[in-house]
Amino acid sequence: MPEVAVLRIGHRPERDQRVTTHVGLAARALGARGMYLAADDPGVALSITDVASRWGGDFFIENDVKWRRCIQDWKAAGGKVAHLTMYGLRMTDVIDDIRTEERVLVVVGAEKVPGDIYGLADYNVSVTTQPHSEISSLALFLDHLFEGKELNREYPDAKIRIEPTKVGKKTVER
Repeated sequence: MPEVAVLRIGHRPERDQRVTTHVGLAARALGARGMYLAADDPGVALSITDVASRWGGDFFIENDVKWRRCIQDWKAAGGKVAHLTMYGLRMTDVIDDIRTEERVLVVVGAEKVPGDIYGLADYNVSVTTQPHSEISSLALFLDHLFEGKELNREYPDAKIRIEPTKVGKKTVER
């Protein structure tokens, strides 16, 4: 399976904090190694870092990156770029090809994505050709990419862990 990171572009600190935080949390929970945030929002970065420190894993977040430089550096290191958009090729048609890549940077946009992204991406991927949220696009993409294996991932260094139960809630703190 490829090493995956997410690049969040188009984040507007005054209105997108909750959605961008959830993009990061979904990325972490569903198998990505980290997130690059192409905006200066230390509150979002801190929130995601706090969750990762308590729930385990080595998820990273880099705040205030330049999106074009991030893509160029990723590609220069041999990685591929998958841009999630309604206008790309159907995910079900390209996911097997993407799965063979060693490193994948998943670009998740907000309201308006710079047109250059379409040309810089190795894959423009349409999770569906209907409007829906970037969080759901990322979740479906990662689930298909990792073939569901990420759903049972364990974090040995977690300070908090959920113990599955048929009824009720059970957490274990270390």
